[in-house]
Amino acid sequence: MGNIEELVLSKINSKKVVIFSKSFCPFCSKAKQAFKDHIGSIITPDDYEVMELEDHPDAEKILDYLLDFTGSRTVPRVFINGVCIGGGDETVRLNCAGDLRRQLEM
Repeated sequence: MGNIEELVLSKINSKKVVIFSKSFCPFCSKAKQAFKDHIGSIITPDDYEVMELEDHPDAEKILDYLLDFTGSRTVPRVFINGVCIGGGDETVRLNCAGDLRRQLEM
């Protein structure tokens, strides 16, 4: 699992926001939508990455590692500043409360 751990950690440590996603997932779409207005205003496109897993050859291993790392294997797994904030519902709740913006401004 060493290479998978390195891959995941390098992603979440290299960007302000990283979303592990599947493009067909409605919860992933909700999470990505929550960030849409913040890209370009609070965060730059370079600070934001979505890793779509459905075509990734190690998708299952990545999900297994995310389970160990975050306690959940479901997508989306959303990270801000290296910390998992949860999935789609949690991201939308934070956005509606204004807390997503505050976290992005840190």
